[in-house]
Amino acid sequence: MRAYWTLTWRELGAYFLSLTGYIIIAASLFLTGLSFIDLLDRLRGEAMPAPLTEIYFNTWWFPMIVVLATPVITMRLFAQEKFSGTFETLMTTPVSDLQVVLAKFSAALVFYIVLWLPLVGCVLLVRHYSNDQSAFDSGIMGSTFLGIILLGGLLVSLGCCASALTRSQVAAAMMGLAFGFSVLLLGFLADKTATHASWQAQVLACFAIFEQMRDFARGMVDTQAVVLMVSLTLFFLFVNLRIIESRRWK
Repeated sequence: MRAYWTLTWRELGAYFLSLTGYIIIAASLFLTGLSFIDLLDRLRGEAMPAPLTEIYFNTWWFPMIVVLATPVITMRLFAQEKFSGTFETLMTTPVSDLQVVLAKFSAALVFYIVLWLPLVGCVLLVRHYSNDQSAFDSGIMGSTFLGIILLGGLLVSLGCCASALTRSQVAAAMMGLAFGFSVLLLGFLADKTATHASWQAQVLACFAIFEQMRDFARGMVDTQAVVLMVSLTLFFLFVNLRIIESRRWK
């Protein structure tokens, strides 16, 4: 466990002690603030018909921020080390492949969660200036952040796989972006086929990850969605581990 924590702190330091990490935070904060300005402009002082988090997640801002942020966060995890030649040095140290994969995933997920902390401040500002005490509900905020973390874990695990497949950070970012848009496309297709009773439509509805975020934003925790996202995250971490272990077969 000591090796795991050491590697995790090492990866977190690479985020918070570099200019790139703060550029990512600044860009995410700018987009989050801009999204709330757009949201308030749409409401125009009218009473909110639903929880603020649900209204926010029904806009295109949330998927855009998630899909764009996760590839940038994960692109350097393995690709940079392979390009610089430090990857083989790391793998010859007394740490297991599993510890390396989990440490890099954990650090990226923690950094991803930090990006979304300003969301709490935005909701509190709306509550303060609208005098609407229902704008901030601890239960709804808790379920919302649970959904954000689960979705982030899935996309971060996909980004880790992309980074492990190449030595180029740009290529890793492009693959991670393609994976993220694929998940988003599944939700779009599920929405278009929602009225169909075919088994294809039912399968698409199960994998409509972004659509399931609406339930979390309403304060509803769907155990089916939780199990699905956790299972997919573990599956892609397993794939990531196999990609790292494949170096021994060469």
